[in-house]
Amino acid sequence: MEIVLGNLSKRFAGFQALDGVDLSIASGELIALLGPSGSGKTTLLRIMAGLEFADQGEVLFGNEDMATRPVRTREVGFVFQHYALFKHMTVRDNVSFGLRMRTRARRPSKTDIRTRADELLDLVQLSGLGDRFPHQLSGGQRQRVALARALAIDPRVLLLDEPFGALDARVRKDLRRWLRELHRKIGTTTVFVTHDQEEALELADRVVIMNKGRIEQAGSVDEVYEHPATPFVFEFLGNTMILPARAECGRVFVQGGTEPLRVKSASLQGDVRVYVRPADLRLVDDVASTPNIPVVVHSVHRTGPLVRAEVCVLADGTMLTVELPHLHHDTAHFQPGSQLRLRFLQYSVFPVSSEPVRTQEPIDAIGYAAGRVRSRADV
Repeated sequence: MEIVLGNLSKRFAGFQALDGVDLSIASGELIALLGPSGSGKTTLLRIMAGLEFADQGEVLFGNEDMATRPVRTREVGFVFQHYALFKHMTVRDNVSFGLRMRTRARRPSKTDIRTRADELLDLVQLSGLGDRFPHQLSGGQRQRVALARALAIDPRVLLLDEPFGALDARVRKDLRRWLRELHRKIGTTTVFVTHDQEEALELADRVVIMNKGRIEQAGSVDEVYEHPATPFVFEFLGNTMILPARAECGRVFVQGGTEPLRVKSASLQGDVRVYVRPADLRLVDDVASTPNIPVVVHSVHRTGPLVRAEVCVLADGTMLTVELPHLHHDTAHFQPGSQLRLRFLQYSVFPVSSEPVRTQEPIDAIGYAAGRVRSRADV
């Protein structure tokens, strides 16, 4: 089921929850609505479900206008963060609740309802647990029951509001993999809300990043992570360091750098900020590796597969964090007090105004040229 949201706005008292949101979701897509608290993601999900109504804008399921249709007519499956299971009902009865509440003309027979419930329990890997009660299940199992209940009515759209938020980290990871595989099997258009970046990037076909009631960027995982459209997106999707710099005719000068960084936009001028992630920096002892910034190593900590180094830029004393694969740790003289050079693998440059004007070093200029296999020395 294709979903089209057009110019949606919603205000609660003095708070603008949504401000002119436009979004198209293809049939069968798995979409993540990602953003901080108050960004509008849950409001957007509830408007799609019919649990809230927009002040203005359109909600289309296929060619049907759903903007003012009540929830019971939308054929939407909704999964809440805290399960919302009926404690006095068995697992099977919870799953089949939506079918049993249909009008007599649309209600399947008792045999068909039981068969459908058992099929769904098998689908969510809970076969044989239909006669138990919710309190006899683990948190992860209860969330699977909630999902089976949402699927029982054969929804055109499946909506999930922080579906794993009440679970511990290990269970969350297991259920993420399971949900992705389940989506491949059923193919239902699915939208889920999360504030967990890792969860969104691991699960979704596309990620919609929201902030202050607007969509900052919507795209594939690679697009939003490798090519963030705004400073907000860059900072929200992981640890970020920001270096002041100055742009002149497609060259960006960072204080202390041996050579300017390159950007695509030759029109970028004046004060800018260079945004870079710790994993996109490398420490080298090769003076010929350019462009680079002379630094002194302040501290080194190994955390399993990563080596995390704190370095001080010699030119101005700025402290930066570098995250390195453990194979990089054999660099000569890699220890506190060593004077090395900091090399940028990838970065984004934004004007100081923080408007969504973005430039980024071309892919072939950062060591990811097509067909090239990076050697141990490269990392």
